[in-house]
Amino acid sequence: MRKRGFIRITIPSKYLLLMLTLVCAIVLSVSFTTDIFSKPLNNFVGFIVTPFQQGVSFVGTYLSDRGEELVQIKALLEENAKLKEQVNQLTTENNSLQQEKYELNNLRQLYKLDEQYPDYEKVGARVIGKDPGNWFHTFVIDKGSEDGIKLDMNVMAGSGLVGRVVYVGPNWSKVISIIDDKSNVSAMALSTSDTMIVSGNLEYMKDGMITFSQLINTDENVKEGDKIVTSSISDKYLPGILIGYISSIKPDSNNLTYSGMLLPAVDFAHIEEVLVIIGNKQSTTITTTQTDSLSKETVSGN
Repeated sequence: MRKRGFIRITIPSKYLLLMLTLVCAIVLSVSFTTDIFSKPLNNFVGFIVTPFQQGVSFVGTYLSDRGEELVQIKALLEENAKLKEQVNQLTTENNSLQQEKYELNNLRQLYKLDEQYPDYEKVGARVIGKDPGNWFHTFVIDKGSEDGIKLDMNVMAGSGLVGRVVYVGPNWSKVISIIDDKSNVSAMALSTSDTMIVSGNLEYMKDGMITFSQLINTDENVKEGDKIVTSSISDKYLPGILIGYISSIKPDSNNLTYSGMLLPAVDFAHIEEVLVIIGNKQSTTITTTQTDSLSKETVSGN
């Protein structure tokens, strides 16, 4: 049997080259003289290339915009960090100014208080500690024996009497205030000189009050709003220091004495600086007596 196969046609290369050259010449001629090829090519470009170019342009524009936004965001973040730093600095400065203003107001108040009692020598002190609770019924100040502080020296703040020194260390002292439950002060009504006992009571301090008792008010001249000061018969407190104002008054069951409530002259919930009167009741009394005796001798001598 004969095997079936393909008939091979062999064309010489020079004829093949000649044929390709003629075909190219014809295509070039047709391209220059007609638009038979340009329209399909243009359609191909318009259908494929143009959308691709638009996509590339869109992506380029998007990336450019995002790049500008990132630059702006970075600049805003840096500016925000600087502004936060400035805000923190200004907040610190404002807090410092507020604190200085508060301390200045306290010092002005102490200065006015000092002017109200020019006969007493005083030294300023700062509160550095207190017993637990809302009220300054006992507290510690930063002045002690090295500063001339002694037992029973009277302490003032706000508009009047705070208490007295009960313990003295080298550079600190402990003060018991007139609102303490163990405190009793011999006092009198400034308008009538009628005497009474002012007692501390932390329970009544919840309402901002302290109590008084044993007031002999025979003519009923003592009334609400009257000033109450320390009396000259007190053995611990110097005379004439403002304690507070009568808030309420009523006769006792014995119909001989009166008792009631006082509004303190000091805010016992907020005490930071105080004035300590240099010289306790005993030394001041002795000094006053000696001075009076010296004055009498001088007059006699003249």
